[in-house]
Amino acid sequence: MSARSRARLGALGGVLILAVLVWRVDTRALGEGLRRIDGGTLLAGVGIGVVTTVFSAWRWVVVARGVGIRLPFGAAVADYYRALFLNAALPGGVLGDVHRAVRHGQSAGDMGRGVRAVVWERTAGQLALFVVGAVVLVTMPSPVRASVQQAAPLVGLGAVGALAGVVALRMNRGAGRGAAARRAWVAEIREGLFSRRSAPVVVLSSVVVLGGYVAMFVLAADVAGAGASVAELVPLAVLALLAMGLPLNVGGWGPREGVTAWAFGAAGLGAGRGLTVAVIYGVLSLVASLPGVVVLVVRWYAGVRGAVPG
Repeated sequence: MSARSRARLGALGGVLILAVLVWRVDTRALGEGLRRIDGGTLLAGVGIGVVTTVFSAWRWVVVARGVGIRLPFGAAVADYYRALFLNAALPGGVLGDVHRAVRHGQSAGDMGRGVRAVVWERTAGQLALFVVGAVVLVTMPSPVRASVQQAAPLVGLGAVGALAGVVALRMNRGAGRGAAARRAWVAEIREGLFSRRSAPVVVLSSVVVLGGYVAMFVLAADVAGAGASVAELVPLAVLALLAMGLPLNVGGWGPREGVTAWAFGAAGLGAGRGLTVAVIYGVLSLVASLPGVVVLVVRWYAGVRGAVPG
């Protein structure tokens, strides 16, 4: 199946999830919550977006340097904003990152390294979410705490098994096809993510970015009138963020709303209220990505001016 077909199926899945939610969940709180979004709320969302985008771009710059290519910080921030907007505006939720990877590879003169720099950078963010999310879901009360605690030993054994497999592959230094490329990729990951120069920045930036996403969720819950404490909301935010990584979405919409509605219902806060929180979060995230439109317009205009004979 082609990438385009997968994107279309993912978008269709996201639409179906949203349709089922609107059909089955009491959405009266949705209109009330959306009406409560004011200028101050939007400004707060934009402010959180500035922090998460700047730290994400910083992580990208450091990972790219570890991969062996140069990426100016200002250009990284602009490209990240554009990618966030395209992710939010286009089906699949990842097309902006694809565009960012291809453009970076072209500008660096090394498509492979440019694309891998984006892949490793996004992987670092997902690893931070999985690690912090696992700790949160195991230690803090949530609808899935018991299930996660039961599954944790199995997941741990699986991780150990995967690590053992990686070590076995590293020890087998036969001249298999692609062995040199795999060794180069391992070296890039080690230097870009786990070296003494890169690791502190990658960890700090990933934690700050994740904290910003959780803060956006808490802000959305406050606007929606969820009436829950931050301690109650953090595990629910983690579940919503994990759901956003599923490929069944339209610009990030779909699984996030479904999981949040279920989690709020299971926590006794109301599925309708959970849907409202997820929708407000989506609106705030979209607004926070709007500087990407400015980047698109400015670069389009610069391209047009450059194409016109002087």
